[in-house]
Amino acid sequence: MTKIEEQINIKSVGELVVQKVESMILGIRGENVILDADVAYLYGVETKRINEAVKNNPDKFPEDYMFVITDEELQVLRSTRSTSNILRSKFSTKSRTLPKAFTEKGLYMLATILRSKKSIEVTFAIIETFVKVRKMKRELVDLHNETMSPERARQI
Repeated sequence: MTKIEEQINIKSVGELVVQKVESMILGIRGENVILDADVAYLYGVETKRINEAVKNNPDKFPEDYMFVITDEELQVLRSTRSTSNILRSKFSTKSRTLPKAFTEKGLYMLATILRSKKSIEVTFAIIETFVKVRKMKRELVDLHNETMSPERARQI
């Protein structure tokens, strides 16, 4: 494989990871989060390893970095995401613990604990994805503001 082919291959893999991360972002409590099972999948570890990292470093995960979702939130996720095989297995009724939801800041903190080549690559993809999400959000707000009448815009 030539150097150019290698670079194209790496870029394609990176784009695929970003797309995968995008599909895993959920909106819970007004936050964009990724659940512990998805984080584990991305980092190539078992979910219990993610939970152990949190348990062993509780001071690094305040509420705005990571929170445990409630039974009610889990039921909503199960009902709204029931068509996805990945989500169905992630929200297994056999699990003894409720999933943890990691905010963007929590994902960065987790990356400082999980030190591996793969965690660095995944963290880059997570950063790129959250940047993309924020940009899209700004563009939607701008578009909404452009389509509002001048009188209505002044009221807001």
